[in-house]
Amino acid sequence: MSGTVVRWVCTAAVAGALLAPVPARAAAAAPGPDGERSVATLLTDLQKLYRQTEEATEAYDAAREALRSRREETDEMSRKLAEARGALHDSRVAAGRLAREQYQGHSDISPYVRLLLSPDPEHALDQGHVLGQAAKERRAAVDRLVGGERRADDLATKARAALDAQLKLADQEKKRRDTVRGRLRQVEELLASLSGEQLAALTRLEDAGVDSAQRKFMASGALGTAVRAPSRAGNAALDFAVKQIGKPYEWGAEGPEAYDCSGLTARAWRHAGRAIPRTSQEQWARLPRVRLSELRPGDLVVYFPDATHVAMYLGDGMVVQAPRPGARVKVSPIATYPVRGAVRPDPEAGAMPGYRAPWPEPS
Repeated sequence: MSGTVVRWVCTAAVAGALLAPVPARAAAAAPGPDGERSVATLLTDLQKLYRQTEEATEAYDAAREALRSRREETDEMSRKLAEARGALHDSRVAAGRLAREQYQGHSDISPYVRLLLSPDPEHALDQGHVLGQAAKERRAAVDRLVGGERRADDLATKARAALDAQLKLADQEKKRRDTVRGRLRQVEELLASLSGEQLAALTRLEDAGVDSAQRKFMASGALGTAVRAPSRAGNAALDFAVKQIGKPYEWGAEGPEAYDCSGLTARAWRHAGRAIPRTSQEQWARLPRVRLSELRPGDLVVYFPDATHVAMYLGDGMVVQAPRPGARVKVSPIATYPVRGAVRPDPEAGAMPGYRAPWPEPS
């Protein structure tokens, strides 16, 4: 986390909230005789709320992605059903025409039957062949009609099931969205209840914690000592991500004006021509793992035991990320959050030659 915590709530919102009663949660954590411990408690509470918000955001992203996929399936089923019903209509028209012609004595069958009674056997054989062909055509028309009815019925059943599943997912998406909004309200209430002195103390403590974690992480040698170049696609993804620096975090967003953590990484790699899963948990679950000691720019660094945050490795122990609500896309130390591991969207690609890292200054 970083110093942006004190700048999340807009001035008007903070001013109004500071006039309101302090929420019970914040009051319980208000500074006492031991001010440092109280600030630490506040920071712990705030970090917990941010993490819960991001967990809810990832769950919302997953529900929305599933809903998007289900809508596409429903649309495809509806298209196939319309085609099947059109073909069924044509088959019914053709079958009806055959039935009317035979009933009215205008079909090709009646003349052939009369010709079969001819005393000329050779001529009768020829007409028998034509009669057989006509019978086959009738059977084919009936088969098309029956098959079309079965196909239309089957597709109608599948379309109804797809629509039912879509409606259930839409309900899940709404519940996930409400959960995120609830978490964000908790963050707003906690931040708005704090004094300027408390906010400044939170910033100092948070920055000190990140600096300490980064020093320990780098000293551990987890990243190894080799300087690696990205693949061409990785370089394109990284270039895209760096160009988003300064844009706001927004839960559920995947650009171009705002991003959440996995929205940024998914959009960057899609820009590079490689489609990857939308959420950090799916990115962790489905993309090939890579050792931290083998990280190269463009790889994705995944955080927390349940993989609820993700960033893109920039190099030199730094990442590009959309950190959390209220912050902006930025360059951060890799150890800003507890590292779960790393994945590589294009493990088969070699490193590009002549790479020069355009690392921006950490913000």
